[in-house]
Amino acid sequence: MEEQIAALTAELATMKESLAGLNRTTAETFYWLTIPMMVLIHAGFLSYEMGASRAKNALASGIKNILAFAFIIPTFYYAGWFIYWAFPTGFTMSPGPIGTSGWDYAVGAANPVGSVMGPNVADSATGVFFGAFAMFAATTASIMSGSLIERVRIIGFTILAIVLGSFVWILGAAWGWHADGWLVTAFGYHDFGASGVVHAIAGFFTLGVLINLGARIGKFNADGTANAIAGHSMPAALVGLMLIIAGFWGFLMGCVIFPGEPWSWGSGIFHSIYGTPVTLSAMTFNILMGFAGGAIAAWVMTHDPFWMMSGALGGIISVAAGLDLYWPPMAFVIAAIGGVIMPLVAGYVEKLRIDDAVGAVALHGVVGLWGVVAVGIFASGYPALTAEGAPTITLYGQVVGALVMAALGFIPGYLVSLALKKLGLLRVPEAAEILGLDKVKVPVEAYPEFLGARPAPATPAE
Repeated sequence: MEEQIAALTAELATMKESLAGLNRTTAETFYWLTIPMMVLIHAGFLSYEMGASRAKNALASGIKNILAFAFIIPTFYYAGWFIYWAFPTGFTMSPGPIGTSGWDYAVGAANPVGSVMGPNVADSATGVFFGAFAMFAATTASIMSGSLIERVRIIGFTILAIVLGSFVWILGAAWGWHADGWLVTAFGYHDFGASGVVHAIAGFFTLGVLINLGARIGKFNADGTANAIAGHSMPAALVGLMLIIAGFWGFLMGCVIFPGEPWSWGSGIFHSIYGTPVTLSAMTFNILMGFAGGAIAAWVMTHDPFWMMSGALGGIISVAAGLDLYWPPMAFVIAAIGGVIMPLVAGYVEKLRIDDAVGAVALHGVVGLWGVVAVGIFASGYPALTAEGAPTITLYGQVVGALVMAALGFIPGYLVSLALKKLGLLRVPEAAEILGLDKVKVPVEAYPEFLGARPAPATPAE
């Protein structure tokens, strides 16, 4: 009898070990797949921004987007990933109640020169989880990128992208997108799909930069009225927006946590970054409802295909913060409100003589804040964490979080861009802007066969 019990115990232990291994492999694969899906976001931004640029600036607009992506990877490796784990409780870098934060934890889990940040076969998840966060970081820079097209220096933009992607937004993520974050533990802040910690921060950082960058030549008349400066390819912009939306499925997949090492403190198959339960079913319903509500509302408001597609993205941003909580018809309404807000805010920004070429301040900044506040309106009372005595979601807490995200984005964006302006690194010279950035920055032409005044070959003399 004792031998049978021992054999069963050994068999159960083996099954448990096998199940744990399968769980780790599944989690690793899940996060790994989010990364190429999120790269679609950047393919979308590439097409979107080049299409929204005039032909003389198309390649320069694309190049700065690719450079931002490239520079953020190493800088996020050396700084951003460590910030996320070190600063959730604030600048004291002390551990929080969950225990996965603080200086000591960050040194163990995110030391850029330590063994964990390398090809460590004993840790099957850190690299791919880092990769998902690095894609979030690159997305913040891409959000900013489109607004600055046709007049920003590549070097100045790259510096701004590094500051935003590897230092600023990840501090907001540590505060409001981590179970030990002080906004979560003190105010019950809830931002499942990063309406605030990605979109609002990036949008308001962009606003700070735009104030110092100034408008494109010819955008505003002496009386303050604005002129439309159309991009050279609306189809490319629309396809780009749809690719961004496709990529956001990967983005929102990356907001889901599997139970298992090394970040699990919840239960069930999936849970949010706060440890609260979530299902892929809920995400699917609400992402689709967000797309539909935002697109329909923006089309009704503007009858403009660009704003309609931007509205589809704005609808998803509107519901992202509460994606794990909403009833689908409610998500549709919340998204529709975001689709109405977006063009109205974009018009107001233009009246302030701020040249936001693609409306990112409205689409990501203000609609991101709406997404955060909407959770307080429609989902108050839900637990913010699964721990005993955890705070609940409240409208007050969401408003506080929204204000923090707006300030955390705007202040660094304004100050860093002001410094770059003083150093002459922010804006291209007037002559280069008039000629076109492709002519002065790129050694090839975007459309040599169709655009540009190539001289006809000389006729041989008779």
